[in-house]
Amino acid sequence: MSNETIISDFLLLGFSEQREFQILHFAAFAAMYLAVLMGNLLIIIVVALNTHLQTPMYFFLVNLSISDLGSTSVTIPRSMTNAFMNTTWISYSECLTQMLFFLFFMSTDIFLLTVMAYDRYVAICHPLHYASLMKWGICAHLAVGAWIAGLLNAALHTGTIFSLPFCSNVIHQFFCEIPHLMKISCFDPHFSEVWVLLFSIIVGLGCFVFIVVSYVQIFTAVFKMSSMANRQKAFSTCIPHLIVVSLLIGTGIFSYVIPSSSSSYNFDEVLAVIYSVLPPMMNPIIYSMRNKDIKAALWKLLNWRLPDKNRNLINKGFWGCSSNRNEHLSTICRSLKDNRPD
Repeated sequence: MSNETIISDFLLLGFSEQREFQILHFAAFAAMYLAVLMGNLLIIIVVALNTHLQTPMYFFLVNLSISDLGSTSVTIPRSMTNAFMNTTWISYSECLTQMLFFLFFMSTDIFLLTVMAYDRYVAICHPLHYASLMKWGICAHLAVGAWIAGLLNAALHTGTIFSLPFCSNVIHQFFCEIPHLMKISCFDPHFSEVWVLLFSIIVGLGCFVFIVVSYVQIFTAVFKMSSMANRQKAFSTCIPHLIVVSLLIGTGIFSYVIPSSSSSYNFDEVLAVIYSVLPPMMNPIIYSMRNKDIKAALWKLLNWRLPDKNRNLINKGFWGCSSNRNEHLSTICRSLKDNRPD
């Protein structure tokens, strides 16, 4: 208690104090942030412009993209700025705001992934009841519930942490994270924050178990399908989804519960990158780039954006190849036209 001081700002030490590593840090984070922006904004634009994609599945996907954009936007740009400007400073209010919104978006992300798993479970295991179980009103309530639950979880953690006095302002992380703020607290946080952490861990594990059970049911239904193509399609989407969910929840929980003395700061930072940056990068690939409906919508969007001359050539048969007298080329062209989205 004698070391307690009034903290007005914090120092985010990041990955390294060497200038070469700071430039590398800036470049790597800039590339990852650009990938997150491009992938998730593309999903939002394509779904918004295509009426065929305005279904419950893509409605939840848009919410997930917004959440992913938010979680990365409150941490990566600030870390990039500090690395580029060769500074570690962040104000007390900025640190509080960053933690609040990061936890808000990350918690919402987990709840939305749980809702999406339920949506896929109903679609595959109970297709005849899908329209009645996943009405737009129910979907809206599920999405709003995920956002409200995420906000309440974030407010609970942020209020608990920043009600504690701090004996130091040095944070060995590239953003304001709960475990590192607990380390510099003057009070033993186990009497307050540990119960909040325990509650969140139980909720996170509950969501993970629910997702796993949902996909077990989905896999059981898929194995009963006679079509091998449908099986491969289901597995190609479900397995990567489970991997990303495991990375998000597993590394997140691990980084919050490991003892302070048993982990190095660099290891903590790597874990933070895995659970805070990789899932927002992977979600667009898993849910969109491997999805035929999204690919078709992207083709239509590209076709609409092309000049009229090129678009007319495409619509006439891939640059006039349909009129080619060569039988082999004509067969190829017809195949391309049959597989091209309308």
